[in-house]
Amino acid sequence: MTSQNRLTATFIGGPTLHFCYAGLTFLTDPTFDPPGDYSGGGVVLRKLAGPSRTPETLAAVDIVLLSHDQHADNLDVAGRAYLATVPTTLSTPDAATRLEGIVGLLPWQCHSLGGAGAPPVVVTAVPARHGPKGCEPISGAVTGFVLKADGWPTVYISGDNASIDALSVVTRRFADIDLAVLFVGAANVGRFGAQNVTFGAHDAVDIAALLGGATVVPVHAEDWAHFTEPLAAFELAYAQAAPNAPLVRLPRGVTIEIGDPPGP
Repeated sequence: MTSQNRLTATFIGGPTLHFCYAGLTFLTDPTFDPPGDYSGGGVVLRKLAGPSRTPETLAAVDIVLLSHDQHADNLDVAGRAYLATVPTTLSTPDAATRLEGIVGLLPWQCHSLGGAGAPPVVVTAVPARHGPKGCEPISGAVTGFVLKADGWPTVYISGDNASIDALSVVTRRFADIDLAVLFVGAANVGRFGAQNVTFGAHDAVDIAALLGGATVVPVHAEDWAHFTEPLAAFELAYAQAAPNAPLVRLPRGVTIEIGDPPGP
């Protein structure tokens, strides 16, 4: 692959990734607040680190991919304000009932977008579950996304997903995932005992088997007190499970080009 069809990405912090793909600029789960506490639903979420970049220092965004809106570590106060500046935000149908201008997608629904001089990008909402089976009345609905465009790598963004079953369904539908942005860190706020609400190191073997050598970009493992594992824990477990699969740790606030995904 040439440099024209590699992703150019800037890691902001937490779940927030700014990247260019097929002529369009995307942002995942906007979080731009400084450190602080957020209370709600009997839980306090504590943010430990601010963003590496401010919205003013980033290129304009065409599309926000919002895993869900109900938790501050995926959409904080500044992130909510930022949505008003973006032409398109894709999220869950539940989010669309709470936030003006959101396009809510059910699992497997698609939204097509066009970039100047580039092939159309098809964004598909894919299943995700923010905790154990039956967690939705407590955690709420969440979504992942798959991006496809002719001549570009197929990109999976997990969102806040803790379900290997959901990932298995996604990989059966999209067997050609080249690059996976995984929200990891084994997040746990105590609502479900020892069961986490995002992927952790103990999931690495199953994830590696399902992704089949795709380039993995782990995010959302730091910056918040409710993450129970450092990023290095997932990196080590994944490297042991898939020693030949590329894994990219993104530097904070630095724009880089993510290299070629593996070929067939």
